[in-house]
This record gives sequence, structure tokens and C-alpha cells, in this order.
Amino acid sequence: MGLIKEPEGVDFIIQSPPLTDIERLEISEFIRKSKLKNKQFVKLTIAKKKKTIEQ
Repeated sequence: MGLIKEPEGVDFIIQSPPLTDIERLEISEFIRKSKLKNKQFVKLTIAKKKKTIEQ
């Protein structure tokens, strides 16, 4: 993937509209679930490694 350069004399200004309260809550919930899922995956991985070492 290459680097995209701005043409001479052109400025790209990107401005996102503000999030609504509902969107903010949905994003927070997604992040919370993602962190929980990752935490559970790490616990399973550690448990599998311990089981392999003990055998």
C-alpha cells in the first residue's frame, strides 16, 4: 500500500459529524464486548499452554 500525497495547493480537510448519544453508547458497548472476548481468549490460551506443559 502506497502513500497518498496531497496535490500542490490542495488541502484535504476531513471533518466528521459529532456522534449522537446512541452511536456513542453502541461504540462503547462494542469495545466492552471486544475487550471481554479478548480477555477470555487469553485465559483459554494460557490454560491450554499450562495443560500442555503439565503433560
